[in-house]
Amino acid sequence: MFSYRHAFHAGNHADVLKHLALIAVLKHLLHKSAALSVVDTHAGAGLYRLDSDYAATSGEADSGVAALVAAVQEDQAKGRQTPELVLTYLDLLATFNARDELRVYPGSPAIILSQLRYEARDRLRLFEMHPTDAQALAGNLAQLPNAKLASVTRQDGFEGLKALLPPPSRRAFVLIDPSYEIKTDYRKVAESIQDALRRFPSGTYMVWHPVIPRPEAHSLPKRLRTLAQQASKPWLQAVLRIGQVPSAEPTGMAADGSLRSEPLRRGMSASGLFVINPPHTLREELNGALPYLAQRMGRGRGQGFTLEAGG
Repeated sequence: MFSYRHAFHAGNHADVLKHLALIAVLKHLLHKSAALSVVDTHAGAGLYRLDSDYAATSGEADSGVAALVAAVQEDQAKGRQTPELVLTYLDLLATFNARDELRVYPGSPAIILSQLRYEARDRLRLFEMHPTDAQALAGNLAQLPNAKLASVTRQDGFEGLKALLPPPSRRAFVLIDPSYEIKTDYRKVAESIQDALRRFPSGTYMVWHPVIPRPEAHSLPKRLRTLAQQASKPWLQAVLRIGQVPSAEPTGMAADGSLRSEPLRRGMSASGLFVINPPHTLREELNGALPYLAQRMGRGRGQGFTLEAGG
């Protein structure tokens, strides 16, 4: 159960989509002066080196954040406009790196922590089960400003979330981003959202999900949409497709025929986000950013995006 390591995938196209949306959601929620409780149920290590052996092995950041940085630099040199949300995202990444370098990629915990307000008494609760990543997460966040606003618990985030809803502040944002390396994760995501909406219907809930040829992956967004509709809550779904990866190897299978330990996200060409109770500004911001991402990070047949909302 501990085979998944996000260090292989840090800065890939799925991270770009997730973190752009994360920044947009936080920007809106933090406009209000009341304290915000944020929960990341599957936090990972918090910070990742893009020049590490993990990242070099997969090379996924090359077609993700690195491709985006190169595209923005080209556009700026040629006087072409870049969506504001994309610039905000890259400006935030720059705060974790030396000038004109991109060696450190902040995961969701570091991005969230960078936005929280000490004076408002915002709080960040992080759950991570992988023993190495949980230890790294605590150490990485301890180096950052606002570190006292975060707490790390080595526990199943699906279970840990239950005790945190409703939050004392009556304002909550929950990010659910499991590895999906086992099929039961899909069921647990839906059950967790159903329970969360029962405990705290007014919270904002964001689920990352892979777009892959697996029945559970196909049905999860439909299940989340049904839960939102049953609870009479607005929802938004965004999908980014960068196009097919040229590879002769079946998903999850190495060249020698053995199963990879990282079968799901390596080689994945599309991913999505499902948000319940999204900020009213989120659709417009993503509608401005998604075409740019699909064009600048697209690499083949099938690239594009979809953006839907209801409620």
